[in-house]
Amino acid sequence: MKNFRILFSGISLLFIVLVTVPLINMILTADPKILWSTLGDREVTNSIVLTLRSALWATLVCLVFGIPLAYALARWNFPAKSLVQGLVDLPVMIPHTAMGIALLMVYGKKFFLGRMFSKLGIGFVGTEVGISLAMAYVSLPFLVNAARDGIVAVDPKFERVARTMGASPWQAFFKVTIPLSWRPILSGAIMMWARGISEFGAVVILTYHPMVAPILVWERFEAYGLKYAKPVAVLLIILCLIIFAALRWLAARKQEL
Repeated sequence: MKNFRILFSGISLLFIVLVTVPLINMILTADPKILWSTLGDREVTNSIVLTLRSALWATLVCLVFGIPLAYALARWNFPAKSLVQGLVDLPVMIPHTAMGIALLMVYGKKFFLGRMFSKLGIGFVGTEVGISLAMAYVSLPFLVNAARDGIVAVDPKFERVARTMGASPWQAFFKVTIPLSWRPILSGAIMMWARGISEFGAVVILTYHPMVAPILVWERFEAYGLKYAKPVAVLLIILCLIIFAALRWLAARKQEL
């Protein structure tokens, strides 16, 4: 048993080192003066804020549509259920540049949904709405799958008991199922938001401008080299670490309470 624990601990430590060393190296080798001047660059701050905001909008909208889908997958048996689950997982497997082209062929200005929404004053190419749409398509599986697993873990008898006590299906859902499965749902929402922040392929095809942070990093690397791309990347990494550390801390605090 002792040798087993030592071996697995060593493997785990090696994996953690492999994951964290590149990030730590980037942060420690960054020049504080260059970072400060980059933080004062309006293009950089606007790009980072746009990235965080667009990913947040995508996550909030998908919470409304994704949780009912997760509930259906968790509770109901219906024809082609496996196919629906496969369609939910599909964006994880498809190259995201291909997904961006697929979105452009539907939501572009020359195509049917694009033309229909343009009549309502909603555009997807070159807009923040398009950025959120691309982020949502590639990151939705993280939310739906986490919510489905959380709902599966809630015994259906709790919902039935609530129904026998006079609760409607809506009341049983919001007062029993959601409170008992909020942790996996929150975890899935955080993962979806994180995946949206890092999205490049689908966004660059559908909406190159305004530029989100990953596209800005790539453009500066292509145009000016590593020296000018690195500070933007470091700022984005630091900001993400702070945000997710705070979210995990708040979730842990709420669990303790």
